[in-house]
Amino acid sequence: MKAMLSEAPGGPETLVLKEHPLPEPGKRQIRIRVRAAGLNYPDTLIIRDLYQMRPPRPFAPGGEVAGEVEAVGEAVTGFAVGDRVLALTGFGGFATHVCADAGSASKIPDAMPFEDAACFVFTYGTSYHALKDRAALKAGESVLILGAAGGVGVAAIELAKVAGAKVIAAVSSEEKAAFCKECGADETIVYPREMDRDAQKTFSTQIKKLAGGEGVNVVYDAVGGDYAEPALRALAWEGRFLVVGFPAGIPSIPLNLTLLKVNQIVGVFWGASVMRDPKAHAANMADLFEMYAKGQIKPRISARYPLKDAPKALQMMQDRKVLGKVVLEVD
Repeated sequence: MKAMLSEAPGGPETLVLKEHPLPEPGKRQIRIRVRAAGLNYPDTLIIRDLYQMRPPRPFAPGGEVAGEVEAVGEAVTGFAVGDRVLALTGFGGFATHVCADAGSASKIPDAMPFEDAACFVFTYGTSYHALKDRAALKAGESVLILGAAGGVGVAAIELAKVAGAKVIAAVSSEEKAAFCKECGADETIVYPREMDRDAQKTFSTQIKKLAGGEGVNVVYDAVGGDYAEPALRALAWEGRFLVVGFPAGIPSIPLNLTLLKVNQIVGVFWGASVMRDPKAHAANMADLFEMYAKGQIKPRISARYPLKDAPKALQMMQDRKVLGKVVLEVD
């Protein structure tokens, strides 16, 4: 088999494509012949030893794959050789073959291409868990999505619209704003790359104006940094602030803001929730597959690369130039 390996900590340019021993599935594992692998921001962190998971080297990044079951380990039920599946692997997905826990895999509909499947569970799983399970988003409410042009952001736009909410997409460029409009956002805000106090006040005022009334009911924050506080200030009474990620840095929040409008700051750790409550995850996946079949949601794949160009694709992700999703097509 071939794998795009991280042999030492570093950026995408340190990855090398090499022959690697074919893995054998362990107990409750399946081996997948990878046909497509989705890219996600944690892939840029794990190769630099900046992620909470630090696999022993050499390892391949890639936490989300789709392909066919090639071998089944001991005590696996519900899967057979030849099944078309998607799976969360944590790492190892940038390869022709990978072993995954059967509990992290799902059979995919026959009509779903492998490319869509490889870009499906991480983004839609995260955003559905966030909006449904953590924020209890209701029809008629409003939601602000920070970093809305990225994978989880676009998924949040689509899922919020399915829920009947008003969506305000906040992004860093006019190109990204136009893209979010195409994805279903009702309103957009282009925020500056550098957010000083004056810019924060302007940003918060813009959010409130577009939301109408007292502000937004839900903030979906996949950015963090200096963007978090003005978004929190723009929450309405009993608003919910979802902490999804912080590529712009971990923010410092004045907690008195939560008291003034009885707001909630809610953590979204989707990966842990999948492990702790697999039945709820399975129910959410059934909902998402149904939405996909109805055409309500669909991964917005803006770029496709062969496995050998994984470093180029990851650099694009690291530079925040991705609109929607990027996928590796694995021969």
